[in-house]
Amino acid sequence: KAGMVAVGLARRVELIEQLKKDVPEDAAKRLHAIKCDVSNQDDIDAAFKQVQDKFGGCDVLVNNAGIVRTVPLLDVNNSADIKSVLATNVTGLVLCSQRAFKSMVDRSVDGHIIHISSIVGHAVPNHPNLNVYPASKHAVKAITETMRHEMRDAGKKVKVTSISPGGVRTEILQGVGLPADMPLLDPHDISEAVLYTLGTPPRVQVHEIIIKPAGERI
Repeated sequence: KAGMVAVGLARRVELIEQLKKDVPEDAAKRLHAIKCDVSNQDDIDAAFKQVQDKFGGCDVLVNNAGIVRTVPLLDVNNSADIKSVLATNVTGLVLCSQRAFKSMVDRSVDGHIIHISSIVGHAVPNHPNLNVYPASKHAVKAITETMRHEMRDAGKKVKVTSISPGGVRTEILQGVGLPADMPLLDPHDISEAVLYTLGTPPRVQVHEIIIKPAGERI
């Protein structure tokens, strides 16, 4: 939509290939898919090498990967679930940001890193199936602030923004057991916020955006 070349990193690249069929032809030509599990550092390294080799580097990173595991936090048998959530939602986000930031600095690009976080990174709802997910999004809030400090102290003009939506009509909500009448945002609402953030002038640092669907109770 903004005329940029977009590279989607995904475990299921077929979803991105399907998306190419649903967008205008000129946009489809600028949309590329690379298979990558962001909980795996080797996958991340390989993906960013492909981005460097094929496209010259990364100017904008949108960290949108996230998972939920719907088992009680105090269940002694949920260690694997906790580790997988933190590996994707926290560690993977940091590792991708590190590599994107290096690409920007190496090429003297004043780029932008955007984290798609969640409203539960600001308030923890009384919901039994979210497990460590709210904690992972609280971590993203702190990570965003730490990155801003480090970028500023390094004398770089790379921006970092966290966008925290309320409920969004995506597959991550499947199986969570949310009320059927819960108001939800559309993914388009979030992409518009990303475009707004990217369109701000160099003097503007949009640090945090919270987007709630009208009528949300969180």
